[in-house]
Amino acid sequence: MTLKVHLGCGKRDFGEGWFHVDGENYPHVKHHDILRLPFEPGSVQLIYASHVLEYFDLVEAVQVLAQWRSYLQPGGVLRLAVPDFQVMSRLYQEGTIGLKKILGPLYGRMKMRDGYIYHRTTYDFETLRDVLEAAGFAACRRYDWRCTEHAQFDDHSQAYIPHMDKDNGVLISLNVEALH
Repeated sequence: MTLKVHLGCGKRDFGEGWFHVDGENYPHVKHHDILRLPFEPGSVQLIYASHVLEYFDLVEAVQVLAQWRSYLQPGGVLRLAVPDFQVMSRLYQEGTIGLKKILGPLYGRMKMRDGYIYHRTTYDFETLRDVLEAAGFAACRRYDWRCTEHAQFDDHSQAYIPHMDKDNGVLISLNVEALH
């Protein structure tokens, strides 16, 4: 059986075949700690985390990614989506969007249980690739969300400006996958 894990899933339920992990209690969530997963090392084929990694600073991110990597089988895939600093900066500099439109994606705050969690860093492709490689990953590349097994579920990997304009808008999510 293929083991696929969705970290930080929130309300999104990808259905059968996925193991959902989130800090909140939703009916489909099976585990609450995205760092200490209930799997043997080397047992997971795919880990997917959409707009989760930015809640850790760059030093923590290497440690978090190395921990996630330990659960992946050789050749296993880590698929990430994070806010794309380079694209949002360009849109801001061009005057396409104002600061209010990018504050949330870059410096977001989210209620979690009795408190809040905050975005602690941001990425462009080179920075994310460097962090992934420092954690032991290889073959880092961008992926197209439309070509994934979870494409039918709208999440932050499909974030566009203007909002929800997936045909004409600009993707503001940096979508990258890497191999164990």
